[in-house]
Amino acid sequence: MKTISVFGVFVADLCFISNAIPEKGQTILGSQHIIGPGGKGSNQAIAAAKLNGSVNFITKIGKDKNGEMALTLYKELGIDTACIIQDENHSTGVAGIMVNEKTGENAINIIPGAAGTITHDDIEKNLNFIAKAEIFLTQLETPYEVTSYALKKAKEKGLATILNPAPACKIKDNDFKLIDFFTPNETEAEFYLNKKIETEKDIKNASEEFLKKGIKNIIITLGERGCYFANKKENFFVEAFELKDPVLDTTGAGDAFNAALAVGLSKDLQIKEVLTFANQVAAISTTKQGAAASMPSLEYIKSY
Repeated sequence: MKTISVFGVFVADLCFISNAIPEKGQTILGSQHIIGPGGKGSNQAIAAAKLNGSVNFITKIGKDKNGEMALTLYKELGIDTACIIQDENHSTGVAGIMVNEKTGENAINIIPGAAGTITHDDIEKNLNFIAKAEIFLTQLETPYEVTSYALKKAKEKGLATILNPAPACKIKDNDFKLIDFFTPNETEAEFYLNKKIETEKDIKNASEEFLKKGIKNIIITLGERGCYFANKKENFFVEAFELKDPVLDTTGAGDAFNAALAVGLSKDLQIKEVLTFANQVAAISTTKQGAAASMPSLEYIKSY
């Protein structure tokens, strides 16, 4: 199995659950409060490890209780922690997450903390971990210039690169050429193309525009409608996995999808098999509350 190098953010999730997400100026009473590990990069590393992927995680955390929570969990899951930097001058990041317990919808506010201070030098110090991997997975919660640099270094080392463009922010034109697999959801795709994407025709046209930017493979995730894949040779929709349990929390679904994509690619599966697997993992993750806590194990996936 190929090794996956994940670059991203760890934050401690402070999750507030209630029957609605408050609007501006509104106060509501909640039903539950959960503190646990979060951050897109961390969630994806955890999810990939739970799917029996071989994973190293590059990030920066503080020397505090939240940082220790992260290290303890990673070691339990078998994630290589040698490339995790502990910073005495900054606290570990945190995220406030409000979840609607009726619909599973959420609203999130992230403070990156130590992870927001990652530099080019931090990537250089961990190039050996990137070089030992075959797949590089990252997002946009880390400082953009450093993410761009990491993508460039991963491509120079010959890795297949996956960019999950969340949260959506401007990407330099030249950086699109560094991306082998680009995985926006519909909202993120609309951000990058500056237009609405609603119909199947819209989705197909949008994918063509992304390919023209230099991306090798585009995957637009469509929630309960599954996902759409396109490259210069083929294109197709993959239906969503049919659940037997209700949706409780969609917070980590995108992270579960990207982790499963990386694991599927690490096993050299055909792309349709990879995406069917990713849809299944993402869907099942929504049946549990929390982000990292909702990531299903490979054993659970097989028995579902």
